[in-house]
Amino acid sequence: MGFGKFQALVLVYAGMGWVAESMELNLLSFVGPLVVIPALSWRWLLAFTALPCFLLLPFFGITPESPRYLCAQNRMSDATLVLERISKTNQEALPPGILTYNHGIEVDHNAPTYEIDHLLPVKEKKCTDDNAMSSKSGSVAALRSLLSQNLRRSTLLLWFVFYANTFAYYGLVLLTSQLSDANISCASGLRYVKSEQDASLYKDTFITSLAEFPGLIVSAVLVEWLGRKATMWCLLFTCCGFLGPLVFHQTELWTTALLFGARACAMGSFTVLCLYAPEVYPTSVRSTGVGIANAIGRIGGIVCPLVAVGMLRSCHQMEAIVVFEVVLCLAAIACMLFPVETKGRDMN
Repeated sequence: MGFGKFQALVLVYAGMGWVAESMELNLLSFVGPLVVIPALSWRWLLAFTALPCFLLLPFFGITPESPRYLCAQNRMSDATLVLERISKTNQEALPPGILTYNHGIEVDHNAPTYEIDHLLPVKEKKCTDDNAMSSKSGSVAALRSLLSQNLRRSTLLLWFVFYANTFAYYGLVLLTSQLSDANISCASGLRYVKSEQDASLYKDTFITSLAEFPGLIVSAVLVEWLGRKATMWCLLFTCCGFLGPLVFHQTELWTTALLFGARACAMGSFTVLCLYAPEVYPTSVRSTGVGIANAIGRIGGIVCPLVAVGMLRSCHQMEAIVVFEVVLCLAAIACMLFPVETKGRDMN
């Protein structure tokens, strides 16, 4: 397992950032229009949303450095100290021997090995530089590795699942407000009118944001019971089930309840995906692979307003929900097709 006995704790901790962001924005949604914008401007409101980022600065000084980076800098004693601290925290003994690092080793990324070979236990391998790439060709070589025969299937599936999860997550956030507006405007026969029930809108948004707490808890429990792949596709299919009744107009209570369940599932699936992706790739391309997958996921966040906002404002609620259903179903099938289940395996 990538994080050992702390797997569930890491899952919950990683997801709390999303929850904190939602709570902060909801709080500012109440306070901003009443206090900040009248006295200052929307620019100050945007600046206030960035203030919590400064709380992270003190933690950079106490965060341990990567042992692999320390090895590459010939700081072997510092790397050993970090590894000893990790082993003490996990109550596990380090493998016997002396820590070494070979800067000159080359790897044939086109060698006929199997993808599962990248997931062999760390203790069976030396701390060596897998890629030994120059600064000019490093990115190209890493991308070539991601699309090599060994990793191509995992890479392409991860790109789509990241896209679909981001599309669904941010789409559900927008649906909370847009479904309320669409029900009012379409029922009145107008193309689009702004809802005057702002208090109700903020309340619904706040309630659906709370769904991320049970989503994190459920994913932390299921990920060690069912495994990464099964947890993701189960949550994605369940999200489809919650969205299904919304193809027809529902009452505000039912709409909020269904979006609450859908957002909990989307949050849980997204969190497990962010856990699964680093476990698939070997160290030499892990940061590049996860970074590109996240970047492609952001495209989904850019596209989803065209569906969640544009189609609903045009009174095409059924079509908009069907699009979300299709994307989520395809993402669940993609999770089934992942070639590797990383539960119980050590990271390379």
